[in-house]
Amino acid sequence: MNTEILIERVEELITLGNNVLKTEAQSGQFIRVDLVLFYQFRAASMSFILKLFGLTHPYFTDFSEKVSDAQPSTTKRGIGILSAVKGEIENGWLTTTRGLISADIFADFLEMAEHQLNEGYKDPAAILAGTALEQHLRILCKTHQIDVEIERNGKLVPKKADVVNADLCKTGVYNKIDQKNVTYLLGIRNNAAHGEFEQYDSKQVELMIVSISDFIGRTNDT
Repeated sequence: MNTEILIERVEELITLGNNVLKTEAQSGQFIRVDLVLFYQFRAASMSFILKLFGLTHPYFTDFSEKVSDAQPSTTKRGIGILSAVKGEIENGWLTTTRGLISADIFADFLEMAEHQLNEGYKDPAAILAGTALEQHLRILCKTHQIDVEIERNGKLVPKKADVVNADLCKTGVYNKIDQKNVTYLLGIRNNAAHGEFEQYDSKQVELMIVSISDFIGRTNDT
């Protein structure tokens, strides 16, 4: 989902919140807002924030805890949180945060691969490192709005890693040298996955891990 669509959606939610405030009315000793409209605002906003940031992010937990009663003050809190979310999207922090999270996950995969290699298990190490590489390629595609699926026999199926690699190079995300290196690294991963263990040695897997770590580090913010 691109930035323009996200901004458009968060603006719709802020407008919905402002419409809730327009229903402000005295109810006994309290000032209330329309209950149905408030909970529409709350549910839609929580769904949006959850999909964007996840269950444990402060934006989601704050909204869940502090925007719970149909009152003008809580509605204003919700609008404030959504405004902060909008600012993050506009300033590119959303992509950066996702990249940092992805970097941590990939670092874990590569650390496990290195551990397996040090224990003498080059084949699982090659598969783990290759998995980190392939997932990084697919995230780069999403970042640059490149399709990761193709239609085949009326169904959408994932593109092969080599096709994804070619698409990223063609789009200018990285150069031909990187493309050739990625092809080589994917080749080692494929050999390991298909049981062709004699096609590579431990030293090649060691260099594979180093190369993938460098590649992810260089392209994570592109």
